Amino acid sequence: MQEKNITQYRRELYDRILDAALDLFVRHGVRAVKMDDIAAELSISKRTLYELYANKEVLLFECVKRNREQKRRELDAFASEPGRTVMDIVLYIYKVGVSESARTNRLFYDDLAKYPEVVNFLTRDKASSQQQFRRFLQRGVNEGFFRADINYDLIIHLFEAIGSYMNSHSLYQQYTSEELFRNMIFVSLRGFCTEKGIRILDENVFSSTGEKVELLKDIKVNE
Repeated sequence: MQEKNITQYRRELYDRILDAALDLFVRHGVRAVKMDDIAAELSISKRTLYELYANKEVLLFECVKRNREQKRRELDAFASEPGRTVMDIVLYIYKVGVSESARTNRLFYDDLAKYPEVVNFLTRDKASSQQQFRRFLQRGVNEGFFRADINYDLIIHLFEAIGSYMNSHSLYQQYTSEELFRNMIFVSLRGFCTEKGIRILDENVFSSTGEKVELLKDIKVNE
């Protein structure tokens, strides 16, 4: 029984460390946070922290990996709810992205590029994300929100290029995520929407005067 309790404690400690470390990394940037800071935040010894995670890059890698997996599960759960459409998913991603950006120190994004294991993981993860995006685009066509006469292989390249440009030019340092979403992502998305899709974007993202419309509290979008 005692061994079982110790194992359970270890599992909970792993999760607590990842939660605390990611929160500190996101708020202050990765390089600004020391292993001492994480140990102090959790009121554990630095020795205990190093027993579980050999160094900060290993810890950061586990944080990023767990966060990606968790966000993907949450998105999949939302997308699979009865009655959801691709436009619901678009607005959900927008809402989550803006909310996360509001609490993220811009240094966090720059710092990630300085850790090779994390960069390699994100590169590998991109291939899986592209396959998921392809299925999403086809679902949008099937639901009548995206045009059927578009080469979506090129659309995937387009969005990859937009993302790469935003990162390489650090546009997130100059503009809010809300500005980037609305002026780069949504403008591009609107271009291959059908009239039905355009109407939903205009009603929920843009007003007729071009001013921002407050995000829906209830993310459900009715056709």
